[in-house]
Amino acid sequence: MKNNVNMTQGNALGIIIRFAVPIMLSSLLQYNYHLVDNILVGRFVGTDALAAVGNVGSVNSFIIGAALGLTAGFTIPVAHSFGAGDAKRASHFAGNSITVSFIIGCIIVVTAHIISTPLLRLIGTPDEIIGLSAAYVHILYFAVPIQMLSNNFTAIARAVGESKKPLYFFIVSVITNFFLDLLFIGKFGWGVEGAAAATLISHAVPAVLCGIYIFRFNKNIEIKRSDLRLDLKTAGYQIKLGVPISLQFTITSIGSMCMQSAVNSFGANVIAGITAANRVENLTNIPMSGLGVATQTFVAQNFGARKYDRILDSVKKILILDIAVSIVMSLTLYFAGPHVVSLFMKELNPEIMQISKRYILAIAQCYSLVAVLFVLRNSLQGLGFTYSNMIAGAGELAGRISVAFVFSRIIGLTAIFYAPPAAWLLADIPLAVIFIIQSHKMKQKMKEIQAGKEEAKPVQ
Repeated sequence: MKNNVNMTQGNALGIIIRFAVPIMLSSLLQYNYHLVDNILVGRFVGTDALAAVGNVGSVNSFIIGAALGLTAGFTIPVAHSFGAGDAKRASHFAGNSITVSFIIGCIIVVTAHIISTPLLRLIGTPDEIIGLSAAYVHILYFAVPIQMLSNNFTAIARAVGESKKPLYFFIVSVITNFFLDLLFIGKFGWGVEGAAAATLISHAVPAVLCGIYIFRFNKNIEIKRSDLRLDLKTAGYQIKLGVPISLQFTITSIGSMCMQSAVNSFGANVIAGITAANRVENLTNIPMSGLGVATQTFVAQNFGARKYDRILDSVKKILILDIAVSIVMSLTLYFAGPHVVSLFMKELNPEIMQISKRYILAIAQCYSLVAVLFVLRNSLQGLGFTYSNMIAGAGELAGRISVAFVFSRIIGLTAIFYAPPAAWLLADIPLAVIFIIQSHKMKQKMKEIQAGKEEAKPVQ
């Protein structure tokens, strides 16, 4: 346990926070791929190029988000097995997840190149930027199998309590991305294609480094060649866990594409303004997201160890903490957000700045809703109830579609600004109901264990 954290013992809140900090920093570094791309594209290439890169966000979430959602489900049994003290079973699940991730990644990259341009047309991408958007994604999607492996390796490390090593690997990756962006965009003048190529190459760095760490240096996971052979029964179980998470990304992305379609109808300046503001928003929700991801690992390990009382007590505390963090991030977003947005432009565009400020104000007013979403969704994932993600995704879809096709036509652009909070609220409601139900089941299981029924199986 020298390099890994056993979350079934010790001060729960302190363990979660310490485990979450490297995850937050890793997310910040991962996010810099897109942030640096956007800033350099906006300053070196122009507003249309920035709009083109921002325009593909919903399509990317649909394709890449769905792919990476699968890996989140694949590694849940690794944490359960680790928490139960079964290292052999944990290694088996880890090895199989690597093979399945690579196979599915190769399938997705072919599919992505076929459907990406039709999807860009479907969301009403303006003629002046559709060529740039297509050029960007057609290079970027070659990274899907690499990203899936990278995320899978990282999830395996976190499942057994290691969150620091992936951070170190992402530091190297972001530095690589930054210098390649300067070279490809600034010096060679390759525009959006250069940004995509730099991102693609940089994704390979953490995949290779984290892969070497998992196979050679992490003693809690000793993956043998036999573990890498595709086990269809195990793969079926892992896919069963991963598909609902993937569908949550897919369903949410459909809503985002509907929203993007509505945004596109307002023109390139509005697209650029919301793109820049959205990038800043994503930056400030990293602390809340990091606490959520750490909670998933904590819950999964303790679920495997059948320490249900520890789960229930700790989730309450982390929920209060995450809401407090969301208030701090709301203030940060409101006061610092517009200044960060200005970095995306070589020359300030008053219309883009005004759009960004209005979007930031709407998000800052409702940020606690996303904190609740992160904690509940990740807690339920840790328990293995990944179907809740799909239900929450449906709630988000309903919120975004209602705004895109109903309220945007009634109250205009203001509705677009409040689409994310509406989606968060409609996702929070079913997640809260499901978590309360599962809490009652865990309390009942605790009573059975206390009554001496040690043979009681984990909650299902």
